[in-house]
Amino acid sequence: MKKILLFLLVAFGGFANAQYVVNYKKVADTYFENKDYYAASTFYKKALKITGDSTQAILPYGMERKSATDDKVIDDYEGSIYNLAESSRLYREFNEAEKYYAIAITFTNTRFRKALYYYAESLRANKKFNLAIDAFQQFIQKNPGDALVKDAQKEIESCKFAIEEMRFPRMVQVKKVPGNVNGLGSNYAPVKINNELYFTSSRPVAVGSKKDMVKTDAGEVQVSTKTNPFLNNIYAAKGELSSADIAVRKIDISFPKNMEVAAAAFTPDGSTVYFTAWKDKEKYAIYSSKKTGDKWADPLPVGLQVNSKDFNSTQPFVTSDGKFLLFSSDRSGGYGKYDLWYCTVREDGSLGQAVNFGPTINTEDDERAPYYNPLTKKLLFSTDGRIGFGGLDFFESEGDLVDWTKPKNAGYPFNSSKDDLYFTATDDKGTKGYISSDRESSCCLEVFEVEKGYFSIAGILTDCKTKLPLAGANVTLTNAEGAQKITTGTDGVYKFKVDSKRPIKLLFAKDNYFAITKNYPYEELAKADTLIYKDYCLSPFKLGIPMALDNVYYEFNSAELTEPSKKVLDFLIPIMEDNPEMEIELGSHTDNIGTDEYNLDLSNRRAKSCTDYLESKGIAAARMTSKGYGESMPIAPNEIVVKRKKKDNPTGRAKNRRTEFKVTKK
Repeated sequence: MKKILLFLLVAFGGFANAQYVVNYKKVADTYFENKDYYAASTFYKKALKITGDSTQAILPYGMERKSATDDKVIDDYEGSIYNLAESSRLYREFNEAEKYYAIAITFTNTRFRKALYYYAESLRANKKFNLAIDAFQQFIQKNPGDALVKDAQKEIESCKFAIEEMRFPRMVQVKKVPGNVNGLGSNYAPVKINNELYFTSSRPVAVGSKKDMVKTDAGEVQVSTKTNPFLNNIYAAKGELSSADIAVRKIDISFPKNMEVAAAAFTPDGSTVYFTAWKDKEKYAIYSSKKTGDKWADPLPVGLQVNSKDFNSTQPFVTSDGKFLLFSSDRSGGYGKYDLWYCTVREDGSLGQAVNFGPTINTEDDERAPYYNPLTKKLLFSTDGRIGFGGLDFFESEGDLVDWTKPKNAGYPFNSSKDDLYFTATDDKGTKGYISSDRESSCCLEVFEVEKGYFSIAGILTDCKTKLPLAGANVTLTNAEGAQKITTGTDGVYKFKVDSKRPIKLLFAKDNYFAITKNYPYEELAKADTLIYKDYCLSPFKLGIPMALDNVYYEFNSAELTEPSKKVLDFLIPIMEDNPEMEIELGSHTDNIGTDEYNLDLSNRRAKSCTDYLESKGIAAARMTSKGYGESMPIAPNEIVVKRKKKDNPTGRAKNRRTEFKVTKK
């Protein structure tokens, strides 16, 4: 009788040997040990009898009875499931990895305790950020002393970052390059020169019916694969990349036997190409080849300034002015695993000593694939050492190869939840170009075309009184990315460009003018296309000079504010909020009806009622003073003379019953 399991299960050892000509588990283990994870996953699935979307497997006959081999069978099964999950993750097939880690996290053997961490990592790569956060938190709780706890904490922050970032996508168009460029295998590190696209590909090369020999402890096992080998080489494509049948050819350089090459970088004139080269079990090194006429010379390793048998040097990039070679290396003297380095390219093509980019750029993890634009002074590189979407993310910094601004994540969709690297520009300012990403692939990097877009915030700033353009005003735009600041010219024009429709705050300020703040929520920005244009004005003031608040009234013979008067005082609230350092005095005046003592007391109480009201609206009491002036400072006659007789002047007394404010501190 066959027993059906809820999860994948199969027996190995004698049962497998009796059932199969090839011991698939042994073959899979050998591929796994040799880091050929795609092949390993293929043979683990064969050993586990997994086909299609199988969620069940069958125990061999007789397994209902407990036998001495049961523990070995279970151990082999669990080890194969875990290694299948590992293989899937390591060749970046996260959908498969998630599925098998979900089984592995149920195993009680402590050697599989990291399965929960990698299960969470797979969930994150599959954009299941909230589930990933839960799984990372479970891993931390169950394994508080594990070295991966620090990484789990960073991953949790990255998931939270990704959730927020994806709410406000950047204005970037990302489109996969069609046709023969993105063939089988990995396709990455594109660079365009002389209207020709060069890129790296590990596309398989058919070798007829050749058998693949796999070494095991018991000797060699012969298995058959459809195509092999998957070797990295540099290819070129000329013409319209949108063409499905664009011709793709290998670069015409004679590489040494069994050497793999990747990530080409050209000098501005196209006469020299640099690239990463390696052989099995050797360190990565940077080589170069020079072109004479139409022929490339045999490649040679660059000098010891870059290469060494003791460390890896990879991913060269030559700046557009031809003055610097940038690369990634795990050489000593860095800040983490792979750091970014640069060296000068001398007139004769020789290289200066390598210089580290420094701790502002490099982290304790990996920094990869640098791109630097001398025109804009912007560096774009990839790293897994910072809070981001997970995997390798693009970050941007501005500097001069010595001093750098803090790197900023390039955001979504420039970045994805998988690996994103190898930017190369196709215009002077770096707004168009290509990237490499496995965002749409089950395993491998592919080439994508990218174009950055922008949203503009613009208008004219004027003086509220004169209506003329206001020069010399500071205008600051602030959003989640930071702040941009400009000073208006004689035309009063302000203009900003942002790369996402995140909520925005604009601050307009100038000496002896009340600053104003304007907020643009996402809902308002989302309705616009590529531009919001609005004019604003600033109101002038003079320190210590009172300004009347029209229509502030009180109940008869009372200090109590009327409801319409409160709305007039509301005018001061944004002024106080937008000018947080400013202090004011609220002054109240009366006409001459009543005694001096009574009017002074009434005006004090009325002024105090104004500051009390503003305090109730959140304005700090320490920023306000109140003062009553009684009838001592009329601005109009309380009485007029008509035919030599004094006569009451209601119009004048009405003007004298006023409330004023003045700025006492800027």
